[in-house]
Order: sequence, then C-alpha cells, then structure tokens
Amino acid sequence: MARYLHSFVLFLALIWLIPGLAAPAHAADDDLRAKIDALASGGFSQTAKQIQDLAATGDDRVVPALQALLAGKLYFKKAGKQVFITEKASGGYALTDPLTGESAGTLARGALKKIRVNNRLRRELKAALGNLTLLSKVTAVRLKAAEAVFKSQDPDTLEALVSAISKETDDGVKKVLEQAHAAVLLKTDAAEADKIAALAVIEDRGDRDALSVVIATAAQAEGALKAAAEKTATSIRQNLELWGAAQNIWYGLSLGSVLLLAAIGLAITFGVMGVINMAHGEMVMIGAYVTFMVQEVIRTSMPGLFEYSLLISVPLAFLVAGAIGMAVERCIIRFLYGRPLETLLATWGLSLALQQAVRTIFGPSNREVGTPDYMSGAFELGHLTITYNRLWIIVFSLVVLFALMAVLKKTPLGLQMRAVTQNRRMAGAMGIRTNWVDAVTFGLGSGIAGIAGVALSQIDNVSPNLGQSYIIDSFMVVVFGGVGNLWGTLVGAMTLGVANKFLEPYAGAVLGKVLVLVFIILFIQKRPRGLFALKGRAIES
Repeated sequence: MARYLHSFVLFLALIWLIPGLAAPAHAADDDLRAKIDALASGGFSQTAKQIQDLAATGDDRVVPALQALLAGKLYFKKAGKQVFITEKASGGYALTDPLTGESAGTLARGALKKIRVNNRLRRELKAALGNLTLLSKVTAVRLKAAEAVFKSQDPDTLEALVSAISKETDDGVKKVLEQAHAAVLLKTDAAEADKIAALAVIEDRGDRDALSVVIATAAQAEGALKAAAEKTATSIRQNLELWGAAQNIWYGLSLGSVLLLAAIGLAITFGVMGVINMAHGEMVMIGAYVTFMVQEVIRTSMPGLFEYSLLISVPLAFLVAGAIGMAVERCIIRFLYGRPLETLLATWGLSLALQQAVRTIFGPSNREVGTPDYMSGAFELGHLTITYNRLWIIVFSLVVLFALMAVLKKTPLGLQMRAVTQNRRMAGAMGIRTNWVDAVTFGLGSGIAGIAGVALSQIDNVSPNLGQSYIIDSFMVVVFGGVGNLWGTLVGAMTLGVANKFLEPYAGAVLGKVLVLVFIILFIQKRPRGLFALKGRAIES
C-alpha cells in the first residue's frame, strides 16, 4: 500500500511541476516578442538600444526581424503597435509574424507604419546580424554567415568576427571566419604588415572571390602592400588555371563516359557484323523513354519505389532495346549483308521511322525524368565541383564495359562472337551458327545502347532527337579506338571527351568538334584500323 501511495504522490508532483517547466519557455517567447514590438516606439537612439538588446539575447529567432528592418520591410500596426514583416500585396501588405514566420493575414497600407532606419542604425543592424549569425548554434548558418562577410568585407563586422573566431569549435568554419577577418582587415586602417599577413590568408583560399578581394586591394594600395597584393593575385591566377585544367579533365572524362556508353554497343555490332547502324542512336532514345515510362508507373502506383526507378529501368531498357534490335536484324539487316551502302540507307530510314513513332506516341516535347536523391547534388574537391550524377555515370559506364568484357572472354557466346569477328567463314565451317551470332550480337549491342539511354536520361533532354546527338560521336570513337576493340573504345571515348573540353574554351563547341574530326581524319590516314586494331587472318586480308 505504501508503494502505491508513493507512486501517487510522485505523479501529483510531476503534474504540479510540468506547468512550471513550460512557463519559463512561454515567458521567454513573450519577452522576445515584447523586445521586437518595442522597435515600434521611440526615436533612432532608442531603436539602436533596442537592436542591441535583441542582439544580446543571442537568440537567432530575431534574425528575420532584424533582416527585415535592414531591408525596409518591418512595419507596425498603428493600433496596438504590433510589429510584422511585410510584403507588398494587392490592396495592402501581407503580414508575417517576425518570431514564428507564420502568416498573419493582410492589412491596408494606411493601417501600418514603416519602422525607419538611418546609416547609424544600418551599422548597428549589420553588427547585430553578424553577432547572431556568426555565433549561431547551427554550423551551416555560421558557415554561410562567414562566407557572406567575406564577400561583403563590411568593416562593421570586424569585432563580431574576432569574437566568433575565439569561440568557434569547428575547424572548417573557423578557417572561413579567419579568411573573412583577413578580407575585412584589408578594408580598414590596419597596419601595412597586418594587411600583408591578411593577403597570405586570402591566398590560401585561392578561389575567384579571393582573387576579386586581392585585385581590389592592389588597385587601392601603394608601396609594399601593392606589390604583395599583385604577387598574391598572380599566384591565385596560376592556381586557378591549374584547377581549371583539372576541371576540364573532369568534364572531359564525364563526356567520355557518355560517349563510351553510347559507342560500346556500336563497337561490338560494327566489329562482328561490319554493319553501319545509323539507327543505333534510336536504341539509346528507346532506353531513355523506357526510363520515363518506368518512373511514370512508379509515380502513379508505387511512389515509395522512386529511389529504385533507375535500377528497375536498366534491365527493362536492355530487354526492350535488345528485343527491338534482334527484330531489326532478322527483318532488315540480314538481307543486306555485304551491301554497306544499302545497309546504311536502310538503318537511316529506320532511325527516322523510330523517331516519328516516338513523336506519335509520346509527343515531340521533352519528357521529364526525375533524379533519385543519391544522384542529386554535388561536392567540392579542392576547387573542383563534382556532380553526383556525372560521377555515377562514369562508374556505371565502367561497370558496363567490364561486364561486357567478361561476357566476351568468359562465356561460350563471347567465344563464338570473337571467332566470327576474326574469321567468319572458318567459324561457320567449325559449326558456329553465324546467323544466330549476328542476331544475338545485334541484340546485345542494341541492349547496351538502351542501358546508355537510362544514364543519358539523367543529364540530357529525353526527346525523339536524343540519339541523334551521339551517333556521329559514337562512330568517331569506334573508328579512332579500333573497330570491335573494347579497350580501344574506352581510350578513344576518354581521349575525344577530354580533347573536346579543352578545345571548347578556345574554339567554341562547334569548331572544337570540327577540329576533333579533322584530327581523326588525319590519324586514320596513318592508322586505318585505329589505335587498337583487331588481329586475325580474315581481318588482315
């Protein structure tokens, strides 16, 4: 009995304490709101004191109100003197609660009065905002505030920066704060030695914002400071040029991976069958539209599976494009072997028919294909910007390449394909059904093109013309690397991708492609079979 009585007393005590615990929170909110509403009263001197009181709370919930005051968007009701953040609306102003951010309705312009500020108050506001954001409990807020101060170089934030640096515990944020402090120091009357030391801190940052700060300093400085600023600017430019070259290499590898995906199926088709398939780009397009259809089904009936939509699309695109490819080989291509001109014209006509069929079914406009979360966004590596979708496509293209190599090297189908590639007549004499190998090879090449369409749907417009953007580049990759050689296709795709990206800044996109084409024409004059020529008696003859 005593135990139950003890529990009951404890329960009553908790009931009695809970309102007491909640009361301070409500009291704190009411006090904060009262401080914000106090901005509606008094002159400029009193408003300055009120801004300092708000900053002294250290509560970043007052930041929206101070930002609105600085932007001229803080008003108060003439009746009751309640303060609100406002936006112009039809017939008056839309009101937002400055503490909660919730909508508070609308009022006519005559019912409100603007809280005005002068230059002194603007300085007070900037200092207060600097203190509140630079000392925020949220790391991302402090980092964003430090970056903003670096760009603004506002001398009024110098004291807040010193305080923030002394209290900062995150190494990354502290580094940016020190850079912001150095940038602001260059705008003050600090000693020349201190400014030269600040230039060294900014040089370590080494990006274009840092270069802008240093150039502005060099334009206004004299003597040793001017010489140090010019030297720092030269160093940053050289550093940016190196990172720019690295960024071009990354863009080139990214483009090369796209060309590899588009060309890899064409390489085995062209190598085994000797067929110039102008409809190969449309197989890429079909794979992209399969991805679109999969996502449409998932959006309407199984939205929880959207993150897996690309994984579902890959095998489906391979099967659909592969089946269409085998049907094309059986119905058209097999009647045209040994007649390359007729094959080229037939596949070109087929590409036009497939484009028109897609326009009829899906319409001529671009279709939206969503990007899963794991392929969204980017990260910084030094001064390189690496996007996740491009990174995943590079990985995906290499996986497809090595998977295809494993099929060619480790399976009976691969052995038969290599035999037909090297000597078709001898392979037929040894009992290999060359017609069956041709059909499966064409289907395999088309299926890989469909997989390429899944990847390209993440970086290009899904439209009936998608494949046309890559067919010529794919043939250039195959011819440059060596017909039928997958290692040659890899090297050729990456080489042409990097070459294109290095030429574009100087020659433009179109002229850059022309120069690459001229280079390939000159190259195949010396090496007609490409970088990595296949070996075999039939090939040599």
